[in-house]
Amino acid sequence: MVSRRQWLQSSGLGVVAWALGGVPARAEKENERPNILWLSCEDIGPLLGCYGDPLAKTPHLDKLASEGVLYSHAYTTAGVCAPCRSGIITGIIQTTLGTQHMRCQAKLPDFIKPFPLLLRQAGYYCTNNSKKDYQFSEPVETWDESSKKAHWRERKDKRQPFFSVFNFTGCHESGIGNAAKYESVVKGLTRQDRDEAARTLPPYYPNTPVTREDWGRYYDVVQAMDRWVGDLLSQLEEDGLAEETIVMFWSDHGVGLPRAKRWLYESGTHVPLIVRIPSRYRRNGQGEPGTVADQLVSSIDLGPTVLNLAGVPVPSHMQGEPFLGEALPAPRSYIFGARDRMDERYDIIRMVRDQRYRYIRNYEPLKPYYQYMNTPEKGATMRELRRLHEAGQLPLEAELFWAKRKPVEELYDVEKDPHEIHNLAENESYREILERMRRVHLDWVKASVDLGLVPEPELAAREGEIGSRYAILRQERSDALVERLRRAAFVAGEGDPESIDELTEALHDEDAAVRYWGATGLGNLGHASRGAEKVVAFHLNDPSPAVRVASARALCRMRRPNKALPVLAEVLKEGEQWERLQAAIVLDEIDEMARPVMDVMNEALTPREKLYAKGKYVVRVLNRALNELLGTNRQVR
Repeated sequence: MVSRRQWLQSSGLGVVAWALGGVPARAEKENERPNILWLSCEDIGPLLGCYGDPLAKTPHLDKLASEGVLYSHAYTTAGVCAPCRSGIITGIIQTTLGTQHMRCQAKLPDFIKPFPLLLRQAGYYCTNNSKKDYQFSEPVETWDESSKKAHWRERKDKRQPFFSVFNFTGCHESGIGNAAKYESVVKGLTRQDRDEAARTLPPYYPNTPVTREDWGRYYDVVQAMDRWVGDLLSQLEEDGLAEETIVMFWSDHGVGLPRAKRWLYESGTHVPLIVRIPSRYRRNGQGEPGTVADQLVSSIDLGPTVLNLAGVPVPSHMQGEPFLGEALPAPRSYIFGARDRMDERYDIIRMVRDQRYRYIRNYEPLKPYYQYMNTPEKGATMRELRRLHEAGQLPLEAELFWAKRKPVEELYDVEKDPHEIHNLAENESYREILERMRRVHLDWVKASVDLGLVPEPELAAREGEIGSRYAILRQERSDALVERLRRAAFVAGEGDPESIDELTEALHDEDAAVRYWGATGLGNLGHASRGAEKVVAFHLNDPSPAVRVASARALCRMRRPNKALPVLAEVLKEGEQWERLQAAIVLDEIDEMARPVMDVMNEALTPREKLYAKGKYVVRVLNRALNELLGTNRQVR
């Protein structure tokens, strides 16, 4: 660890005078258990005064950092809240649990429990105020209280140790985009000057009044969050508990604006993490005031760390690793992240980060960075990006993300290129680093049993048969299946015509998830895979709807839509929710080729039809597709 002064100087972030504490004393009673307070917020990166940001007005967090440890390399496992929160509460990454898709509802095996339940079993009073959003139904005994009134003050025995979570939602992206919410959140604060805010505007945003307004609002809601932190810390002081309570402050993911939220770049996954440990609970030099820890920390490490600090054994099935307390493992060499379905759009992306470099694998490179999604399109910055792109007026750094397709691999030197603009994947000088990071990624896919490579309709169907998503790739002979699945998904994204034979073989696999990637890969090759047209057409009758849809897409990309369209129309009319969504996405992707089935697409939009109840996301995608075909701009339902 280094002092914050040394860190800020070495980072070129300026010099701040920090009040440094003395050498920590051992606790008088070795078996004394600390209270633990979590202060969590939403949608912010480490743009705080204590992290060197010149504009942030965060005096309470700056003071907390001066009294504790600031973690400079803390990252979440996704760029969006719910998948991350499922991992935080279980200590297991979302792609292992099957909670990787935004707004899904997974079933977990009985042995995987939210970690507060283990704290309660050990005698802790556990409260949550009040956001959960875990994407699974937690056991009723997880919390003593989970509500907007939940508070450590409600415990009957004031000697009972507590674990209390408070969540600030005012800095969520809606706090920027929704005028009424914004005004409510920042009431009584001096607001950030909009032109001054442009000093820190990332280069992937155009410097216009619209983006300056959103960027200024971001600083304002962060300031409001800091005020909230100060209030809770004051309550701790009022109760005489500050010296008995470990405080941990963190965000659920990065900035709630385009190219940050939902993405796996630094802007979407790098988060603040500050931990203040009273002197009586410091061990092995941990927690010295005013220090910076540069070790890699993943959001799935938060729960195991709380258990370790409380003296509760960390379950062996947890992938998270404690970074404080006794008997710590070696520091992480890598952290991992995943993007899967974001509301109505799929885009399977994986990320590996070491101390300096970030590797990204785009499993669906034919999809653009900015797919049209209802929620982010409501934001002023997103609308401004789209307007300037269409006018040809975006700066180069912003225009990069309007490419019609993504590279298969991305590699960034975050130390030299903190905004991750310059992709080094094709640079021969970085080949060794690229190959190392790729290998680490592929090893993690296998070791973590990545369920994100199984199409969502298959996840839903198999969960019903097996009982939990976690168990889907853990059946008999699963190791071989995981290897075939990993290989098929990897090859499908490469876009190499020489892989046609391998992809055709995958299309014959006994498992539908592998067949899905075989069909997807042949579709990605388009006209180049026309030699496989007959075998693809055969799988229009595949038992798996996901494979049928992928095969129909492949034929459309071969410019052979006649046999494909009836299959897509049938799945759209008769399929389950996620099958229908995949069919709708293909119909949107193929543009004019979808015109013959417009009547079926319109029928699926009718709210009174039972089809509507099977998924609002289908309606969103079809609205967009029909608007494009008709040249209209109807309201998205």
